[in-house]
Amino acid sequence: MYTKLHAVARQVGQVIVGKELQIRQSLTCLLAGGHLLLEDLPGVGKTTLSHALALSLGLQFNRIQFTSDLLPADVAGVSIYERELNAFSFHPGPIFTQVLLADEINRATPKTQSGLLEAMEERQVSADGVTRPLPEPFFVIATQNPTHQVGTFPLPESQLDRFLMCISLGYPDAAAERALLMGEDRRQMLKHLAPSMTPAELFAAQQALRQIHAAPALIDYVQALAQASRQNGFFAEGLSPRAALALLQAARAWAALEGRDHVMPEDVQAVLVPVCAHRLRPLKSSHGTALASRDLVLQLQKSVAV
Repeated sequence: MYTKLHAVARQVGQVIVGKELQIRQSLTCLLAGGHLLLEDLPGVGKTTLSHALALSLGLQFNRIQFTSDLLPADVAGVSIYERELNAFSFHPGPIFTQVLLADEINRATPKTQSGLLEAMEERQVSADGVTRPLPEPFFVIATQNPTHQVGTFPLPESQLDRFLMCISLGYPDAAAERALLMGEDRRQMLKHLAPSMTPAELFAAQQALRQIHAAPALIDYVQALAQASRQNGFFAEGLSPRAALALLQAARAWAALEGRDHVMPEDVQAVLVPVCAHRLRPLKSSHGTALASRDLVLQLQKSVAV
């Protein structure tokens, strides 16, 4: 089963060149059943990565371009009066899909952003007093531009906490960029991608994560990390219990991709930054500057003994 996930990673790597770590982190997030946030500058391949993942996993895919005038009904759907039926009928929005790409999510207003909260946590949408389940599996892959750019609305902590992992692609190295410049157009490559895995196989792999053993000593380590984040004075607030659960689930998925049936401390450390950095807000130092959350999470890791 996990050999097929590695086949997906290789296929996506043919489109997104030189980003093997980020592709593996993305697959870890989806295998763990979580939502993925891609935060980076425009033009580095965030949308292309999302397309490639959905196509390679054989999942139904919809994309929403978030803008300041987007309304919650544009995402969830709307009831329209049907004269022939003499009644209102619900027209599902683009959120009724297996993979939803929320492109530039932080360009939408907080009202529209909050419309995703129920869908991401409960896997359902409530409209006109009726609760409608979303397809299984259901993933949100959101992209956001840096908050210092014009026209952005920062995601609130409650929204950020719904994302299992947050990663950045960054600029490609010289060899990867040259391959992009001299190679085939990435959009054309997407048209030829065939599924390397079926949704049923992905679901079976997700269910198999329950068999990945986490020893009591490993649970102690995860608890120690969460406790240290609340007490070490680096952050305004520490990791929540949901964040600790997310860390353990992501570590299980990382161990599974390594081909192991048990979690090791190295698995926790491998996913610590993408799982925790976006959930933690650094306290400003006496000089009025703040270290990046990612750097502080690495300091947190060093401060907690295995």
